[in-house]
Amino acid sequence: MDYSTFGRHVAVDTWGVEFNTLNNVELLKTILIDAAENAGATILSVQSKQFEPQGATVLLLLSESHISIHTYPENRFAAIDSYTCGETVDPESVVDELISVLKPKVVYRKKLIRGIGEIKVESFQGNHSYN
Repeated sequence: MDYSTFGRHVAVDTWGVEFNTLNNVELLKTILIDAAENAGATILSVQSKQFEPQGATVLLLLSESHISIHTYPENRFAAIDSYTCGETVDPESVVDELISVLKPKVVYRKKLIRGIGEIKVESFQGNHSYN
C-alpha cells in the first residue's frame, strides 16, 4: 500500500487563557480527546504530565499523526500543535475547537503544508485578539 506524504501542521500560540484551565492536566486531556474525536481522528495513545509548581503537557498520538498542548499557566500561555497526514482529518478543525473551549484573549497561528516538496507556510487571517 502506498500512503500519501501530504500533511497539514497547524501551530498555535494562545495568550490570556485562565490559569486554572491551563494547570489542569485532566481537563486538558478531555479537551484534546474530544477535539480529536470530533475531527474523526484515530487516537492511538495519550501521554500527559502535570508539572510542579504549575504547567502541563498533553500529547495525543494519532494514526494520522499527533496533537499536543504545552501550558505555562503563570503566563496564561499555551502552545498547541495539530499535525495530520492525508486528507481525512482536518487539523484546523481541531485547533478551532480547542480555541473555542480555551477562550484565549490572543491567538497567533500558522499552517505548514508538508510532504509535497518544500514546506509551505500559510498565515491565518484569524490571528487576532478576543475581548
